[in-house]
Amino acid sequence: MEENKHVTIYDIAERLNLATSTISRALKDHHTISDKTIKKVKKTAEEMGFVPNTLAAGLRGNKTRTIGVLIPTVTQPFLSSLISGIEITAQKSDYTVIIMQSHDSYEEEVNMAKSLYSNRVSGVICSLAMETRDTAHFHQFSNNNIPLVFVDRVPKDYNTFRVVIDNYTAGYKATKHLIEQGCIRIAHLTAGSELGNLYNERKRGYIEALKDHNIEVEEELIINLNSVTYEDGVKASNSLFDLNPIPDGLFAPGDILAVSAVQTAKKRGIKVPEEFKVIGFNNDPISQIIDPNLSTITHPAEKMGKAAADIIIKNLKSSKNDDDAKEITFLNTEVLARESSQK
Repeated sequence: MEENKHVTIYDIAERLNLATSTISRALKDHHTISDKTIKKVKKTAEEMGFVPNTLAAGLRGNKTRTIGVLIPTVTQPFLSSLISGIEITAQKSDYTVIIMQSHDSYEEEVNMAKSLYSNRVSGVICSLAMETRDTAHFHQFSNNNIPLVFVDRVPKDYNTFRVVIDNYTAGYKATKHLIEQGCIRIAHLTAGSELGNLYNERKRGYIEALKDHNIEVEEELIINLNSVTYEDGVKASNSLFDLNPIPDGLFAPGDILAVSAVQTAKKRGIKVPEEFKVIGFNNDPISQIIDPNLSTITHPAEKMGKAAADIIIKNLKSSKNDDDAKEITFLNTEVLARESSQK
């Protein structure tokens, strides 16, 4: 059986007995080609099943109209919504999206960044891996005028675009909510490195809310996690429930951690919210499935994705090259009070 063959401009040129340069120009409606020839070329191309090789064309011009997205994982609801926002905006401007996962590994992030660069992406959107301490692997983009946007997990000192929420205020709001519900011994789970400082900012908001309400900051109630998995949350929750007395509230920086705390409390006979109130973060779908429903902080993931893609596309369209014109976009968050934290 004969293999299917991709039709090229050479095939069209042979069919019409025209130069390949004429075929190429006609397909692009070039002003040097007559309308009659353009119509004939396009009709023949359609009949032969010709599909333009946009990747090859992009590589010749060093522009692939592709946005690379480098994230820890696609399985987290927040990051899935982030990707959705990126794709919605990219597609409207005829950009495609390549998604790569670091699995929170620094080594994988370095390798994926190299892969995106070798694929000549037009721009990069990244949420840092949990292990990342050094961002030198992103210099290949910045040094070659490839727009780079960090989202959510962003480095402290990298002169590029950022799209983030105000994590300090969000942490403050979450803790204040628990205080308003009568909690006086509030625990907190935190995570991440000094580089990816969103968890540090949420922790700072937690501490300031306690201080502003004259509640002692107890170090034994603050647990630092290596990762933000369900299993880590169970282990941390058991440590908190081994204390005497146990905390009467918990601010978890992610809904999966908050869910693990609620379920661990149930297994140990601790009533939620009567004895132990919980608030999470992200408003993941699981927050409305668990019983009791989980109080949480909204996290505008899709809006963040749209904003990040918009920055990339606007930067690519702009003729300016102002290194000082870096944006930090803050998006608002709100408390969604549900059963897990109510009086």
